[in-house]
Parts: sequence; structure tokens; C-alpha cells
Amino acid sequence: MDRSNIERIAHNPEDRVLLAKLWDKINAGIRRCIPANTPFLSPRELEMAKFLFGEVPGLCAFGGYEDAERKMLIYLPEYLDEESLYDEDAPLVCLRATFFENDVLSHRDFLGALMGAGIARETVGDICVGRGFCDFFVTAEIAPYIIQNFLSAGRTKLHISQIPLRDARIPEPEIKEIKDTLASCRLDAVISAGFRIGRSLAADYVNAGKAAINGLPCTKSDKTVAEGDKVSVRGLGKIALAQVNGQTKKGRISVLIHRYV
Repeated sequence: MDRSNIERIAHNPEDRVLLAKLWDKINAGIRRCIPANTPFLSPRELEMAKFLFGEVPGLCAFGGYEDAERKMLIYLPEYLDEESLYDEDAPLVCLRATFFENDVLSHRDFLGALMGAGIARETVGDICVGRGFCDFFVTAEIAPYIIQNFLSAGRTKLHISQIPLRDARIPEPEIKEIKDTLASCRLDAVISAGFRIGRSLAADYVNAGKAAINGLPCTKSDKTVAEGDKVSVRGLGKIALAQVNGQTKKGRISVLIHRYV
């Protein structure tokens, strides 16, 4: 562990401030041999933090469930194991919002309502919306405030309660399957096929910094997308290169793309 690596890893002043805060939190826990955690981090922020800390025994990433996108970086001393992350004094909790089933609410509705209530983004992890309910993950410190004050999303009334992490319901995403052939698995080609837009427009999205592969921003249109990679494009949504099936008789690559709807 070397704090001076912050300058090498950070891409801008905001990164430097964030990494310095993460360093102070985790390093304090390591020195005192007590649990320590960061706020919720985006995939990009988490990747930077992992580079900063390297292989530290007891350091893990946790967002409430296995495939969480936003996670905390958590230091657990030798006397604790990862099962302790599900205990009552864990640094994050799961809240369930229930509402009238005929009201259709989206991830954006809930996130906008939370931000509108003055709740900082770093205190909120994944938001999992189902029919008539939404399970979402927050820092333990902010949970009481949300339970008392988060009463509606738009015009829809909410009832908020805390549930055990293991009881969280993660809805299966709705997926549209897209079969296509590509000259190559370049990022702009995959985006073009997945969102049914022109190749040049797809490249424009990438060049504008609006695309990410597995949560990490990418501005290279010719970046190769591997089978299993998830690609998100701001303003369009998210897709995954589900299968790469080999070449057709015309020498193109047959692919199956999942588009999350």
C-alpha cells in the first residue's frame, strides 16, 4: 500500500479527492485493527480503489448481493469473516419500499426521488425495482433518515421498512435477444447492433465519453468487447455481448446480444 499512488491512478482532481478519502478510511481501520468501509462506489471508482490498495488481507467489495453493481470496499480484521457483513451491525442495510402494484415505477424514479430528498448518491447502492416493491441498499447511517422521510416517489406513496440483507429480492431483468453478424467485436460495432443505430452514431457516443464496458468508461471505438461483457451507453441503456458464435460463410462474426429493457 502506497498513498503516493493516488497521483498516478487519479485522472482528475475529483478522483484525487475521492481516493484520498478512501485511503484515510481504510488505512485507519487497518492501523487500529477494526472494521472500516468506504461509501458505495461505482464500478470505475471501485476499480481505482483496488489499484490503490492492492492485495490487502481482509479487504473485500460488497454491495448487499453477489452481482451488485455499486459496492463498498470493506476492511475486515482477522477476527471477522465475510459472514459478518450480514450481521445487524453491518455497514449497509437493505430497505424495501412497497407501493400500489398498478403504479409503474422505474430505477430512475426511485433514484430521482432519493436525490430530491437530499440523500447523497454515495450513500445509496443498487436499486432493484419489481412489481409493487423496490429493494434498495443504503449505508446503515442513513437508513433511519430514509425510513422516516422517504415517503413518496413522484405521486406514488411509499411504505419503507428495513429487511435482512439475505431477504432482498433481485428481480430478473427483462431482456430482448438480438442476433446479428459483425465484421468485428469492436465497441462501436456492438453498440450499433445492440441499440439498432448507425455505426458512426455509435462511435460518436463512445468518443463523447458516454460508453462504458463493465462499468468502466471507454472512449476507444475500436476497443474489443469480449463475450460476457456488459456495455452501457448514457442515454441509450445497457446491453451484453451474450455469445460469440464464430464466423459465418461470409467471414462475419455471429453474435447474440442481450438488450436490457
